[in-house]
Amino acid sequence: MSTELPSMADLSTFALVAQHRGFRQAARASGQSASALSQALRRLETQLGIRLLERTTRSVAPTAAGALLLGRLQPALMQVASALDVLNELRDSPRGTLRLNVPVSAARHFLQPMLSRFMELYPDITLDIVVDNNFVDLVASGCDAGIRYGERLEQDMIALPIGPRTERFALAAAPAYLARRGVPQHPRELLQHACLRGKFLSGLVYPWEFGRDGQTLTVDPGGPLIVTPTVADLAVHAAVAGHGLIYLFEDWLAPYLASGQLQPVLPEWWLRFPGPFLYYAGRRHLPAPLRAFIDFVQSPPPAASPGLATGSV
Repeated sequence: MSTELPSMADLSTFALVAQHRGFRQAARASGQSASALSQALRRLETQLGIRLLERTTRSVAPTAAGALLLGRLQPALMQVASALDVLNELRDSPRGTLRLNVPVSAARHFLQPMLSRFMELYPDITLDIVVDNNFVDLVASGCDAGIRYGERLEQDMIALPIGPRTERFALAAAPAYLARRGVPQHPRELLQHACLRGKFLSGLVYPWEFGRDGQTLTVDPGGPLIVTPTVADLAVHAAVAGHGLIYLFEDWLAPYLASGQLQPVLPEWWLRFPGPFLYYAGRRHLPAPLRAFIDFVQSPPPAASPGLATGSV
């Protein structure tokens, strides 16, 4: 064992790899190469004279010594990060990286103009956006905050409203499809139709939920296409081409409904639900980029410029 103290960079690398349970995952979170992380870990283990991680072809997990070190190291690393971040308070504008984990719907719609305004206000902050519809552990993923809907928020998180406060799913199909197969009169009739479905990366195909007059109804129809949300446009194009019905965020389908490429189906059953939330772990000292974004989200949007028509696209 070397008498020289390990570097802070190598200790941080160990914590990162241990938290993510893998070099590739840690590399994606940090922007470094997996080989560089592996070299830093080997250097640290050699210096300490003890194995910190058990490595297999499929996973990485802390040894007993590694778990002990990680438990003591994580609070210290957080304190160091907080101490350095205090310097941001001395600057005219905060700087650093803000890493957000967001669903596809947010990235595609309301988040785009919001982030554009934020980048104008805070040019020294780098936004690192991870688009992911799966359930995510913010700490393990290395993200500062996330955006999710109420039923999918992590426990023990602080949540703030962000984006539209109500949204709807819309059911639609191409006029040619409806002329050929008929227009469903009730959600249960979807079981006899071709439906273009979505699924999580885990493989779980999510059912379609409808609501009317206080009644909710869930159906699990079949169809010729199943896609993950990241490529939902494939399902939209299939619907426009007449291959089946699609059930997606109304904002996503709005241009196709307006142009007549898609026709609304069962609009009285479209489910309305609360909008998304920005969520983050409660801690005494928030990183300056995250604190700036929270203040930005809570501030009122800028007023429309005189002479511009409101509501125009």
